[in-house]
Amino acid sequence: MGRLIDLDGLARFSAGSRVFATGAAESSFNLAVDWARSVLGHGVELLAAGEPEPDTLCVAVSLVGSTTALGEQLPFGDEPERAVRALERRLGERAGAVVALNLAAENALIPLVAAARLGVPLVDGDGSGRVFPLLEQTTYALGGLSPAPVALAGGSGEVVLLETAADRVEELLRPVVLALGGWAVAACYPMAARDLAQAVVPGTVSLLMRAGEPGVARSVAAPYGVRALCRGRILAVEGSTGHGTDLALPSLPSSIVLRESEGLRRLVRLEAHNEIVLALADGAVVATVPDLICMVSTADEMVVDVDKAEPGLEVDIMVVRAAPVWHTARGLALGGPRAFGIPL
Repeated sequence: MGRLIDLDGLARFSAGSRVFATGAAESSFNLAVDWARSVLGHGVELLAAGEPEPDTLCVAVSLVGSTTALGEQLPFGDEPERAVRALERRLGERAGAVVALNLAAENALIPLVAAARLGVPLVDGDGSGRVFPLLEQTTYALGGLSPAPVALAGGSGEVVLLETAADRVEELLRPVVLALGGWAVAACYPMAARDLAQAVVPGTVSLLMRAGEPGVARSVAAPYGVRALCRGRILAVEGSTGHGTDLALPSLPSSIVLRESEGLRRLVRLEAHNEIVLALADGAVVATVPDLICMVSTADEMVVDVDKAEPGLEVDIMVVRAAPVWHTARGLALGGPRAFGIPL
């Protein structure tokens, strides 16, 4: 049987959602927490992926675009509901459950808002087990499911429906989101519960709620394990000419160079494109995507976004093991180094 995410659960869930989250803007994250609190009522039912009836329509809900834009152009509050209702009208079927695309910061809270406003359960899991920059980089896609049709609800009352081939969703979505003001709520990956159960990374909502409890180790939020790579002080942050990637990734490549503080005192270089995609120590590869490579500030234990890295900052480099499906041939093709233009 499911259990409720109430206001106490929201506090733990929101804290856990930031444990390995990069790129979370403080203003937009606080907005998302307040948004969820305002609609939660008596709580949202949390169900394991196998609990809904097999034919139940499940919909993935996520924020797309810029979290900074969300903090500047405030939502009406009904965007998740409008997006799901638009998708329902297209499909001629009501959604019986909501699931997350990923569970980092705002993206963890928006599906909870959607479930509360729609009066349906939230599925205990997500479509990545970490965060990737593109809508098609999900375990749902690896399971043969298409993100389209995609319904987008903007902060000024707009609703846009994208119906296209799966490999064109990102190409069409980004300019639309820009026209909507830089952010929108997406309802996507419409799927039967039986298909969701085969493609979801299970139990990740529960893990984040546990990780959000006071005094609980950060590693609890990593379902497949986490390792500490090194501790070091950032020496330089450099621009990069890039690697010729074919993907229309929404940020420019950069490099972060740091000196290891202990042990071998290696020179560590982090190559980033939206996120850290490659770590080298004295020129040797020590970590790559699809595993999540994080910089954690030793001062406040918060994950440092690539764009906030600066010389002098001391950080721990942690590597969160990706779900096993990401380490298959298909998973590596979609979310491995070559997907980010790194020819390894």
